[in-house]
Amino acid sequence: MSKPFSRPNAAAALRIAPHPSILLSAMAACGLIGLPPLAWSQDATLPEVMVTGTRPLPGLAVPLSEVPAPVQTATESELRASGALHLGDFMNRRFGSVHVNENQGNPFQPDVSYRGYTASPLLGTPQGLSVYMDGVRMNQAFGDVVSWDLIPRNAIKSMTLVPGSNPLFGLNTLGGALSIETRSGFDAPGTSIMGTVGSHGRRSIELEHGGSNAHGLGWFVSGNLYRDDGWRNDSDSRVGQLFGKLGWRDAGTLLNLSLAHADNTLKGNGLQEQRFLQRDWRSVYTRPDITGNRATLLNFEGTHELTNGVTLSGNAYYRRIVTGTYNGDINEDSLDQAVYQPSAAERAALAAAGYSGFPASGASAATMPFPFWRCIGQALLADEPAEKCNGLINRTATEQSNYGVNGQFSLEGKLAGRRNQFTGGAAFNGSRVNFRQSSQLGYLNPDRSVTGVNAFGDGASGGNVDGEPFDTRVDINGRQRIWSLYAADTFSFNDRLHLIVSGRYNHTAVSTRDRITPSGPQSLGANHRYSRLNPAIGLTFSPTKAVNVYAGYNEGTRTPSSIELGCANPDQPCKLPNAMAGDPPLKQVVTRTWEAGIRGQEQSFHWNAGLFRARNADDILFVADDQAGYGYFRNFGKTRRQGIELGMGKRFGLVNASANYTFLDATFRSRETVNGSSNSSNAAAREGVPGVDGIIGIEPGNRLPLVPRHMLKVAIDYQATPQVNVGVDMLAMSGVIARGNENGRHRPDGQYYLGSGKTAGYAIFNFGGSYQATRQTELRLQINNLFDRRYATSAQLGPTGFDNAGNFIARPFPAVGGEFGLQHSAFYAPGAPRLIWAGMRYRFE
Repeated sequence: MSKPFSRPNAAAALRIAPHPSILLSAMAACGLIGLPPLAWSQDATLPEVMVTGTRPLPGLAVPLSEVPAPVQTATESELRASGALHLGDFMNRRFGSVHVNENQGNPFQPDVSYRGYTASPLLGTPQGLSVYMDGVRMNQAFGDVVSWDLIPRNAIKSMTLVPGSNPLFGLNTLGGALSIETRSGFDAPGTSIMGTVGSHGRRSIELEHGGSNAHGLGWFVSGNLYRDDGWRNDSDSRVGQLFGKLGWRDAGTLLNLSLAHADNTLKGNGLQEQRFLQRDWRSVYTRPDITGNRATLLNFEGTHELTNGVTLSGNAYYRRIVTGTYNGDINEDSLDQAVYQPSAAERAALAAAGYSGFPASGASAATMPFPFWRCIGQALLADEPAEKCNGLINRTATEQSNYGVNGQFSLEGKLAGRRNQFTGGAAFNGSRVNFRQSSQLGYLNPDRSVTGVNAFGDGASGGNVDGEPFDTRVDINGRQRIWSLYAADTFSFNDRLHLIVSGRYNHTAVSTRDRITPSGPQSLGANHRYSRLNPAIGLTFSPTKAVNVYAGYNEGTRTPSSIELGCANPDQPCKLPNAMAGDPPLKQVVTRTWEAGIRGQEQSFHWNAGLFRARNADDILFVADDQAGYGYFRNFGKTRRQGIELGMGKRFGLVNASANYTFLDATFRSRETVNGSSNSSNAAAREGVPGVDGIIGIEPGNRLPLVPRHMLKVAIDYQATPQVNVGVDMLAMSGVIARGNENGRHRPDGQYYLGSGKTAGYAIFNFGGSYQATRQTELRLQINNLFDRRYATSAQLGPTGFDNAGNFIARPFPAVGGEFGLQHSAFYAPGAPRLIWAGMRYRFE
C-alpha cells in the first residue's frame, strides 16, 4: 500500500502521468498524483508538500491530501536497491495488491496482476492494466499484450501505479495503470558502469551517461546487456536494451526527443506436469519455446507555459515491434491413438518409398523407434499425420507499427471565487499489424524436444483430424485507430474539501484483412467499431492535518483485440495462438470501480486503509471447447473484484519497517457452462465415463482462477553504518484456483485425474545488501528466495501425454461406455529456487 504523504526530496522528482501531453495534468486535475510506497528510508518528520515534477504543468500540482486513491510510486534508487530484474519483479515484492504468475517460465515474461487484473506478454490472456512510458502506450495493438523485456529498466526515473478504472488513461484501464518516466541529462548527470555475476550463468553489464550545459541542452544514454542460462532446463535469456534522450529547456519550455531499442531472445517453457516436478524441479514439459522480440521507439514530447496561466503540452511517437515465436508442443490430437503394427504389405510399401527403421512384425513400443514409426510410417500409410504425429512445432511472426499524436491544455484560475483547475485534450493512436502463423507436425524425442517432419498444417500435406483438413495457417493484416477527447476539473471548496470530475470519450475502429481467405464464412476479415464516454468523480476531505479521507467512482473500458475477435465462434474453436476463425463480434468490457479510504501520518509513523470494488460487465474470457486445448473468446456476464488494503510503516532509529496486506475477493457473478474435460467433476465423469470431454457449471461466487485471496508483504531495512545497508523483505501469498477448476470441485482420483485443482500458499524471503567502498565504488549482494523454498505461482488442469515413468503414452485407457478416456493432470508454474548475484557499480568523477 502507499503511504499518505511524500517522502523527503521525492516530491520534486515525481511525475506520475504517463506523459504531460495526455495524462500528467489530467491526473493532477483528477487528484491522482502519486503517493510513494512504503519506502525503505524516511525522515522522522514528513510535512505535507506540493507535488511538482521535473516537467510540471504549472498550477496543476496539488497537495497529496487531494488524492482520491492509494497511488503507489517508486524512484530509480528504490528500483536499483531492490535488486529486481524487471518492473514486474519489483512490484511483486514492494507494491500492495500486486502478484506475479510465472506462466511462461522466463523471468522477463511474467503475468503481472494488480487487484486481479493482468498485464501479460502472452497472447490470449485477458488484459486489464494499461502501461505507459513517457506518454507512449506500451500495450501492443495485437492482443493488448505488454512485453516487459522491451522496457529499459536502467533508464527508469520513476514509476507510478494508479488504481481503478480511471478513464483518463484510455482503453484497457480496467484495474489500474502503470506510468513510467525515464531519466534525462537534467536529472541524471554523470557516468557509471555496473557489472553483475550470479547463479545459473547470470552476467550483465549496464552503462549510463548523462549531462547538460548552460545552453539548456541535456543528454542521457543507457545500455544494458544481460545473459543467463536459466534455472530451468533450456530456458536461457539474452536481453539487450539501449535508450537515449536529447532535451532542451528554458524557463517556460521543455522539449525531449528519445529513442529506445531492444533486441531480445527469451526461452520460456511454460507450465510443467506435477509428476515431473516431483522428480526434477528444473524440468520442462516440451521444448523448445523461444520468443524473439525486437523493438524501436521514437518519441518527441514537449511542454510550454504561457504567461496567462495556460500550459500547452503534447507528444508524437512511432514504435515498431517485430516478434517471432518457435514452440515445440505435444499434438494433443494424437493422445487417443493406439500403437499400430504394420502388415507385410505396409512394410514393403514403406521400404519402396525409401523409408527405413520402421518396426518389424512383433516389435513393441519398447524396442522400435516409436516416434519415427508412428509419425512417418503409419501416418503416411493412413494419410493421417495430424492424428498420428505426437509432436507439433508452432511458429508465429508478428510485425507491428504503432503511432500517435496527443495534445492538451491546462488552466488554473477561479470559479465562483474558489480555486479551480481545468484540463482538456485530444489524442489519436493508430497501429498496423501483420500476423502470420504456421504449424509443422513432428515427433517427441526422449528429452521431450520435437523433431519436425515433412507434414504441415496447411490443409494439404498435414493430413486430417476427424475427417477435416488440418489447417492452422493464419495470415492477416490488421489496423486499429483510436480517437479520444477528455477533460478534467478540480474544484476546491476550501483548503480541506476538494471535488474532482473527469471524463474521456473513446472511439475505436478495428479492421482485419485475411490474406488466405479474403471472403466467406471462414474469413478472418471484419470491421468493428466501438464508442463510449467514461466518467469519473472523486472527493477528498482532511478533518485534521494528519488525517485524510477519500472516495471515488470511475469507469473504464476495453475493446476486444484482433485476436479475440478472430477467436469468438463456438462452432469454430481455436487453439491460441495456433489458429483463428471468422467470428461474431464481441462487446467491449465495461468496468465500474468504487474506492474509499483513510490515511494518516504522525511524525515517523504512517498508515492507510482502503476498500475497493470493481465490477466487470461483458468480461471477455477464454472458454475451453470439447477439443483438448481448444476454445474461443466470449463475453461472460459479470465478474467482480473487491477487497481491503492495509498499510503501515515506521522508522525506529536506523531501522525502517513497512508492511502491506491485501484481502482480494475475485469471483464470477454470472452462471456459465464451460468445458471441463480435465476436471474430475465434469458431467461425463459424473455419469461414469471419466477421462473424456465433459462440461462444468460455474455459479455466482466461484473464485476466478490464478488470483490469491491474501497477500502480505513486509520489508525491514537497517542502515548499519553510513556505508553499509542491509534489508530483508518477505512475500507471502495464499494459494490460487487452477484454470480448468473454475467451479472449485476438482478432486483427483489417481487414475484418470491427477493433481490438485489449486496451488499451495507460500512465503519467500529475499535479502539485499550494499557497501559503499569508496565515493565512486559500490558493491551489492542480492539473494532471492533466501531459504530455497519450492512454490508454484500458477496452475492449470489439462490432458497429459506421459505416464508415471515419463514415457509418452502410446495408447488410451480402456474404453468406457464406448469411448476412450485420457489421463488428465495438474500443471504448475514452478517458482525460482535460491538465486544469488553480486555486482559492482563504479561512478566516474
